[in-house]
Amino acid sequence: MKGAIGIDVGGTKIAFGAVTPDGRIVARRTIATQPDDPFESGFGRIKHETEQLLVDVGWQADEVSGIGIGCPGPVDTARGLILSVYTLPGWSNREFAGPLSAHFNNMPVRLENDANAALLGEAFAGAAKGKKSAVMLTLGTGVGGAVLLDGKIYHGAGGAHPEIGHVSVLPDGPECYCGTRGCYEIIAAGPAISDAGAEIGLAGSEAVFAAAAAEGNAKAAAIIDGVSAATEVAVWSILHTYLPELMLFGGGIVDDHWPLFEAAAQKSLAAAVLARDEDVTIARATLGNDAGMVGAASLILQNGS
Repeated sequence: MKGAIGIDVGGTKIAFGAVTPDGRIVARRTIATQPDDPFESGFGRIKHETEQLLVDVGWQADEVSGIGIGCPGPVDTARGLILSVYTLPGWSNREFAGPLSAHFNNMPVRLENDANAALLGEAFAGAAKGKKSAVMLTLGTGVGGAVLLDGKIYHGAGGAHPEIGHVSVLPDGPECYCGTRGCYEIIAAGPAISDAGAEIGLAGSEAVFAAAAAEGNAKAAAIIDGVSAATEVAVWSILHTYLPELMLFGGGIVDDHWPLFEAAAQKSLAAAVLARDEDVTIARATLGNDAGMVGAASLILQNGS
């Protein structure tokens, strides 16, 4: 077999990669997610782009081990079912893996949460390769979290993934769609920073970061200071819960502002007298936006399908 197809479904775009058994992406495609469109429309475009990717790379269907998919929100990995997806209205409670497999003549298809897929990618061919335990936070349109224990992705009750982005960092903070207040995601994700910026006349998260970096904008600086403080609390909670060898950060917000997140995480690590900080590494994910594609493909490649 020449490799597998990895599909990373994001809030704003869907990325497709033809991935070799050693984790290299040899062809790729990207389309807009169009999250407000009906599921049938999105599913149809995914089928079409997968077909086109196979043409691009010159692989026949019988030369492909299978298709792996990383998707936001809770997913039922056993049934290949998308559950409640806040960022993709209309996609909730829809079967994904089975129909895609049927379209490609019963090719193996596996579905996983997108944050889990990103950490799988880093473990397969990135910063977490060879690690037995790791926690990864991905900050973009949301805050995803994934946990690697004993070399395997951790799944909770019913196969659910840990919702680390909903660690409460500010009990009297903004109300979150999950039902509580002050979650890490509702303070540190891109849309949360944008919403806070809009209240002071700034459009978009990057405008907030830029204004905070300039002298004299105390309100923008306060928003970014809040992101830093939230990161410190989240890292503290995660560190003392999992005691990982490696704590990884990824996602668009982190890629653009890594020094802020590194400093906040290192501050919590240094203060953690009950944790063995000398055994923990804080690092930036190395695969960038490719992590989800590589990790999704590894669902197939590592299982010998």
